[in-house]
Amino acid sequence: MGAIRLKGPTYILGISAYYHDSAAVLLKDGEIVAAAQEERFTRKKHDPSFPQNAVRTCLREGDLSLADLSLVAFYDKPFLKFERLLETYYAFAPRGLRSFAAAIPVWIREKIFLKKLLREGLEAVDRGRYEGKILFPEHHRSHAASAFYPSPFQEAAVLTVDGVGEYATTTLGHGRGNRLELLKEIQFPHSLGLLYSAFTYHTGFKVNSGEYKLMGLAPYGEPRYEDRIREHIIRVKEDGSFRLNMDYFDYATGLKMTSRAFDRLFEHPRRKPESPLTQHEMDMAASVQRVTEDVLLKMATHAGEHTGARHLVMAGGVALNCVANGKLLRAGIFDDIWIQPAAGDAGGALGAALGAWHEYLGMERTADDRSDRMRGAYLGPAYSDARIADRLSRLGAVGKGYEDAAFFAEAARMLEDGKVVGWFQGRMEFGPRALGARSIIGDARNPEMQRKMNLKIKYRESFRPFAPSVLEERVSEYFDLDRPSPYMLLVADVQAARRILPSDGAKPLFGIERLNVPRSDIPAVTHVDYSARVQSVNRETNPRYWKLIRAFDERTGYGVIVNTSFNVRGEPIVRTPEDAYRCFMRTDMDALAIGNRLYLKADQPKWQDKGNWREEFELD
Repeated sequence: MGAIRLKGPTYILGISAYYHDSAAVLLKDGEIVAAAQEERFTRKKHDPSFPQNAVRTCLREGDLSLADLSLVAFYDKPFLKFERLLETYYAFAPRGLRSFAAAIPVWIREKIFLKKLLREGLEAVDRGRYEGKILFPEHHRSHAASAFYPSPFQEAAVLTVDGVGEYATTTLGHGRGNRLELLKEIQFPHSLGLLYSAFTYHTGFKVNSGEYKLMGLAPYGEPRYEDRIREHIIRVKEDGSFRLNMDYFDYATGLKMTSRAFDRLFEHPRRKPESPLTQHEMDMAASVQRVTEDVLLKMATHAGEHTGARHLVMAGGVALNCVANGKLLRAGIFDDIWIQPAAGDAGGALGAALGAWHEYLGMERTADDRSDRMRGAYLGPAYSDARIADRLSRLGAVGKGYEDAAFFAEAARMLEDGKVVGWFQGRMEFGPRALGARSIIGDARNPEMQRKMNLKIKYRESFRPFAPSVLEERVSEYFDLDRPSPYMLLVADVQAARRILPSDGAKPLFGIERLNVPRSDIPAVTHVDYSARVQSVNRETNPRYWKLIRAFDERTGYGVIVNTSFNVRGEPIVRTPEDAYRCFMRTDMDALAIGNRLYLKADQPKWQDKGNWREEFELD
């Protein structure tokens, strides 16, 4: 093993892998050079494999070989996780024998020797050889580091909440300067993330993928099961700590999330995936969402009292619950909150790398309480206009190049005319949200836009809402929000003056029919409870997206548009021009705006791809 290189620039590679959402991050002297998720390259959503392509891309962005790296940091401790698995199987024996027999041989053969596996994965990247040190911070420490170190705050309380790391499922910490101390934790099997996933499973959505659908479904229901959940399933203390009644779950040792007792308690079997949704699923979603929000509010209150901090930062999969985040902000417990945009396991790669820089190497950190270090999360690869034109011409694509002013004006005109546009610009986003670099966009004023996007472009469930992208300087004109929300991680209400109250005849409607009833003057981004998942767009962070929305504003008087991720259901967000063109041609998008070129559907040759996206991508 070689010595740590500290002469000249210090390069640190962070890696997450082998569970879900594998990713790689490269730092240069503590600043993020590049970050990417492996799923964008392999086209396999939540890909858990070693992030060979993401590592290669990060090194290319830094113009490095593996030999140039000073440190590599992996986002959790495999031996500790293996210890927890053994303890769990022992504690629940003889239950879980099938699961034990399936899991343990894989661990003994592969994962327990993770250092060797990582070195083999790095060698396969084929950019030299790495012989230096590999660090293994704990899973929730990586989450906490990803939340605090890139945040705007000099001091903050830190909450990490997810399914499970090694032992911890929840941690409370305190960050000051370059120091991060974890003070308390809740351990497996008691997990708020796994509680939410259990309800995701029961309502027929995919675990570790469909939780956001459950959140979107909740406003359709009433929390009529809330008391039942509190009485039988979870006991919550005033400080937010909790315990689950494991009689209702099977995830500790089994191959499914819930037990038969769970179905008996709620007097319903698990919904078969893709079958029609009923009021039961809506009410289950509303109930667990209400409980989750209550637990998080109690945790946050205790975190503020325990640390004395006036700011809060969050990471872990549960931190992606933007409805809960919005309520937490409005509660006024903290002066401000900041959530890591790649809050799930992908962000663990960033936290591992930043922890190596600030903690292992002891490097200082500065923060101004205003600006974060994520650079808008635009941290992936980009393509020049020349490369775009060359690569798409090989597919037979027919497009037209424009100067900037004409390009933004023409794109804004198409949006005003009701067209749906694929928007592919600059560096790819890091994290699960499309933030105006790899997006599908439309007119937020158009009452038919939600239906068109859901059924003819995204091919997804009709109940799911779309998010608004709004000029940062005008966010308060449309939403009850007094600060930026650049990462689409806060839900806020549409301003009361913009709302349209439904007629009595509209109230019983459900699904797409209910969504077709305008609730505001921006109906395409107004959910059934008058809320919206807001993305504010900053002129400096994403100038091209800002210019587009500004051009639309100049034409219509509205500085807000619809933004959804550039993909179809089950597909990772597009990465390359070819991915974008393929998605464009497979759907009813009207135009593709990529670089400074516009491709109109009517001008394209007949699409010859015989593939079926439903077979190519596993439904999430």
